[in-house]
Amino acid sequence: MEYIDIEKDLIPYRFDISIADELFTFEVQYNADYDFFTVDLERDGEVLIYGEKLVYGQTLFYDTQDNRFPKIPIVPYDLSEHSSAVTWETLGVSVFLYLLLEDETDG
Repeated sequence: MEYIDIEKDLIPYRFDISIADELFTFEVQYNADYDFFTVDLERDGEVLIYGEKLVYGQTLFYDTQDNRFPKIPIVPYDLSEHSSAVTWETLGVSVFLYLLLEDETDG
């Protein structure tokens, strides 16, 4: 499965990524007080969402889908199922932002 690699040592940082042949800009933030991550999403210079919290097992941008958002679901998940939260300790170690490609979701 493909995933979006988050480089925690660079946080806060921005990066461009192509998802389904569309270019997006992600800005990753970390809240050290409460041990969670958020993502801002931009496309073509337009901010689509601020502060989307990474919640384990929950599709990013699920509540705000329209045609400007990535067409492929992005879900923080641990394939080994040892972790059940997105924290500083788990992100990039066991929990990754997986792209749920269509052929992988057709069980």
